[in-house]
Amino acid sequence: MKKLRSGYTTGACAAAAAKAAALLLLSGTKQDSVEIPFPDGSRVRFSLVSSDFAGSGKSAAQAAVIKDAGDDPDVTNGARIEASVCYGENDTKRGALLRILGGVGVGTVTKRGLAVQVGEPAINPVPRKMIRDAVSEALVEGKTNQDCCLDITISIPQGEELAEKTLNHRLGIVGGLSVLGTTGIVRPISADAWTATITASMDVARAAGLTDVILSTGRTSERAVQEHLGLPEEAQVMMGDYLHFALQEAARHNFHRIHLAAMWAKVMKGGMKIPQTHVRNGALEIKAALEFLGDLGCSPELLQTLDGSNTAREIYGRLLEQGENQVILSVCEAARIYCQEVSGLDVIVYLVDASSTIVATTEREV
Repeated sequence: MKKLRSGYTTGACAAAAAKAAALLLLSGTKQDSVEIPFPDGSRVRFSLVSSDFAGSGKSAAQAAVIKDAGDDPDVTNGARIEASVCYGENDTKRGALLRILGGVGVGTVTKRGLAVQVGEPAINPVPRKMIRDAVSEALVEGKTNQDCCLDITISIPQGEELAEKTLNHRLGIVGGLSVLGTTGIVRPISADAWTATITASMDVARAAGLTDVILSTGRTSERAVQEHLGLPEEAQVMMGDYLHFALQEAARHNFHRIHLAAMWAKVMKGGMKIPQTHVRNGALEIKAALEFLGDLGCSPELLQTLDGSNTAREIYGRLLEQGENQVILSVCEAARIYCQEVSGLDVIVYLVDASSTIVATTEREV
């Protein structure tokens, strides 16, 4: 199997562009590439796709990097990450003052609970540090007066359009993308982006004072349960396939109740105590599924009618055809018990079908 290639975060690309722009402003020399420090102490060289002066009198400089996320299916892969640097005012005269600003395509934080304060550009702490460290090197390499102020503006020209493909709006990040990254490196097909979004969503929910949270595996199930409950938008947490992680995070955030929204295959995996429900971590084995149903009390005769099913969906269809609604509810109950064991919280499970309808629930009444 081909080894997947790692790439670099938006924050790392922003830091490289910022250093290149600062070097041009300070030394007057255009850069083809720059090397920047990473949080782990390593150094990486980035190629520039542009490096030029902006404005009159060479009072500002800009540079850009094209993000390479490696083999990770990142929506920002191939995006242009720009930085412009200009002189600001420094009243203290006690060293360099580096101000980091958000430009076009970089979102603004509008809800409490995130790592960045409300009203600030959505540039997370590690990317901010990487930008500062990179530009600080430019001050040394450019042999400039260290008592100066530089305004560093990060922009992503396609940011607002790309943000529509993310959950930023739910987190209260409007007008563009977040500049993210904790290591500077994007690991292909990693859990980092999902788990970070789950945690951030719960941070926002707690900051909004919510005690209940909706954990959903997809938009179809989420929409059905949200319409049923009518909770604030901040209560919705898209957990995807990271069931065990999301349950533990909900406990860590001290929620009172979890509303778990999922379709049949995911609910069944929950009942079978499978912590990560993506098919790449193992397709649902029909034999194991039938053994699970047998443990729930299904008769040998019923199991025989289910034998030969190719998928979990086919099992569900056959159960429906035979009017085995109690078996379906028992699977939901098994999933509820597992989720409560992991989280220690009260859990209600909602089984949703493809038409975004709640067809079974462990709640007493729908």
